[in-house]
Amino acid sequence: MKERKIFGISWNVFLLGIVSFLNDMSSEMIAPIVPTYLTDVLGVGKAASGSIMGLIESLSSLFKVLFGYVSDIFRKRKIFVALGYLLSTISKGALAFTRSWWDFLALRVLDRVGKGIRTAPRDALIAESSEKGKSGKSFGFHRMVDTLGAVAGPLVAIGLLALLKSYPIKTAYRYVFLLSAVPGIVGVLLVLFLVKDKGEEVKKKIKGISALKSRNLRMFLVIVALAALGRYSYAFTLWKAEELGYSVLQGLGFYAVFNAIYALIAYPIGYYSDRVSKKAIITAGFGIAMIASLLFAYSTSLPMLLLAFVFYGVYMAIEDTVPRAYMADLAGEFEKGTVIGAYHTVFGVFVFPASVIVGYLWQTYSLKVGFIYAAIINLVAMLLMALLVRD
Repeated sequence: MKERKIFGISWNVFLLGIVSFLNDMSSEMIAPIVPTYLTDVLGVGKAASGSIMGLIESLSSLFKVLFGYVSDIFRKRKIFVALGYLLSTISKGALAFTRSWWDFLALRVLDRVGKGIRTAPRDALIAESSEKGKSGKSFGFHRMVDTLGAVAGPLVAIGLLALLKSYPIKTAYRYVFLLSAVPGIVGVLLVLFLVKDKGEEVKKKIKGISALKSRNLRMFLVIVALAALGRYSYAFTLWKAEELGYSVLQGLGFYAVFNAIYALIAYPIGYYSDRVSKKAIITAGFGIAMIASLLFAYSTSLPMLLLAFVFYGVYMAIEDTVPRAYMADLAGEFEKGTVIGAYHTVFGVFVFPASVIVGYLWQTYSLKVGFIYAAIINLVAMLLMALLVRD
């Protein structure tokens, strides 16, 4: 029986896109206010804030290869996807009750554990639900819809903060945290009742050489690790806007611009990557990251800051879409969860030091120095990708 499609995308991929839209709306309702909540409400210092944000973003990756591997063994993806989204939803709503940095950190860790559980099985399910040779299109669609949720989230947050302007800012933030759980709950229900597992349709191969043993893939993972050292938390871009005198609400607007660019680029770049070299697109992404970092470093005016957010959005659209499709294409049918999980794990482990380093450079020197450091790292990653990785 031929699988139902919508907009040329399999029904499963479409549903997973909607689920990600709802989850990202939930996450991005709170993401832009978290940096200010840490520094202004909980009173956490700059370097510590950078370390906390980096730790939060890195922790999920420790679980990705594990649950990717487990989902490969059992050929079950859906249960891990649903559990991961549920944990994240609970943790976000519970932020409304935080009173110190340690309970805030505990809940954010729970959110990242949820992401770690769901990401590799979900990406493997997307790959298994895609037509052969069209993984880039599927991942591009998923990232586009996911990021539209990231566009909607800050806008919803702006509306809620405007409605709650008569409340103390601490109270308003807590209401936003609580309400952020609503779209997440809807997403969990969609996974449980509408998304279908595909793993059992793929015959598990008893014999096969893992893609993880190839020199090309290993070299790519080394470059991913290096590039991750230059991928600072989004929080630093908002702190840059604050440094230039923009308010929290204006910062939310900049963040919405970034996510709008991300959403507009993700699907076309994923679609295009199926027709040209995925390696070339990933390499270009590192170059764009370098330009974005330099723009953030030297921004002194509104046009320059907006341009920095635009380049940052293009870079994130490329690097959050094409490497997943690249890994899915390289992986054997029996190991997609494991291979994709390995990519996420390597990336995530090295993302944490990136934010710690940039936070240290910010506190010791300036934000400008932190962004210049990130630009240099991405330049090196671009050169290594061009010279050492084959198509």
